[in-house]
Amino acid sequence: MPKIIVDADACPVKEEIKSLAQMFHLEVIYVASYNHFGKNRVDEHWIYVDTEKEAADLRIVNVSEKGDIVITQDIGLASMLLSKCTVFSNRGEIYQDEMMTLLLEQRESRAKARRRGEYGKGPKAMTEKDRQIFKQNLEQFLTKLKFLGVDDQ
Repeated sequence: MPKIIVDADACPVKEEIKSLAQMFHLEVIYVASYNHFGKNRVDEHWIYVDTEKEAADLRIVNVSEKGDIVITQDIGLASMLLSKCTVFSNRGEIYQDEMMTLLLEQRESRAKARRRGEYGKGPKAMTEKDRQIFKQNLEQFLTKLKFLGVDDQ
């Protein structure tokens, strides 16, 4: 089975990931900046990186291997990883190559608007239903991998 790598700085579904990883006996690596350093994480594998803008993304790219699962809401990071990993958003969607151009264009458009001083609402807050959908989608994906014998390699 693959390992799960989490872009952990702003990930709202860490508990759901931990729960599924325990159920499927998977390693989870959480990558976060030192700004998010936390104690009492002795039973988890955390990698802390400098606070520079892309430090966590670069570490995730470097520790991920073919077949791993990455959880991120960063579209740029997702686009870099699709050639070797399955990438989930924190809302449970699997990023696909076909959607990346549009998503990257939308991200750039929003960034330009922010530079002009225009600010949108941002993403909607996570609800309990969003968390359930994430967990259900990831569990279905992991079940399919297990059924296909990915863990037997």
